[in-house]
Amino acid sequence: MILRVNGLSAGYAGKNVVHDVTYEVADGEAVTIIGSNGAGKSTLFRAMLRMLRTVSGVVEFDGADVSRMPTHVLARRGLAYVPAERHLFPQMSVTENLLLGAYRRRVDPAVEQLVFGLFPRLAERRKQAAGTLSGGEQQMLAVGRALMSKPKLLLLDEPTTGLAPRLAAEAYAALATLRDAGLTLLVTEQQVPLALALAARGYVIENGRFTLSGTSAELAGNPEVQRAYLGVA
Repeated sequence: MILRVNGLSAGYAGKNVVHDVTYEVADGEAVTIIGSNGAGKSTLFRAMLRMLRTVSGVVEFDGADVSRMPTHVLARRGLAYVPAERHLFPQMSVTENLLLGAYRRRVDPAVEQLVFGLFPRLAERRKQAAGTLSGGEQQMLAVGRALMSKPKLLLLDEPTTGLAPRLAAEAYAALATLRDAGLTLLVTEQQVPLALALAARGYVIENGRFTLSGTSAELAGNPEVQRAYLGVA
């Protein structure tokens, strides 16, 4: 397992939002965490990445206990995070935003070409300011910037936020290409059909607790998941 999270609890202002969460991700695997808005998905990622103080729990990454390591050290060790808000630099060009993804290492032209091959629209807009891109293009850029760091594990927090259905499908097609190339992916999502099609297995989070887990086929066929997330009575 490249990632093990055991008994993680965290929250805000002394009140836990995530409660005793345990899960794991194998090297080369795509895993999803599905849940509704406010279920605790973003809090879970932020706590795991030390962007939020944890109350309890252990995080192991690539064979080491990283529970107390600061966020920038986790990034150097190969954890790349794409937040739902994307956090691009709007006045900077597409190329400049991409270069920032590799700020800790020499830029690898092969990785840059991989990004442009994966997202041809970014190649067409190399000199364009990030703030003038469409929502779908900004999501492409956020993923591309993360890839520039050559991650061992790519974390994506609700990558379809604000995207029209067609653009959301395009985003997941790109993620499937990365998965097939062997990159380890962990994705939180409300768009359950897309997430389950990408991932081999997943977890369901409700009110900050994991309530279900299984293969994607098992979750898609579970009456609770169908009723709550797939609109099937």
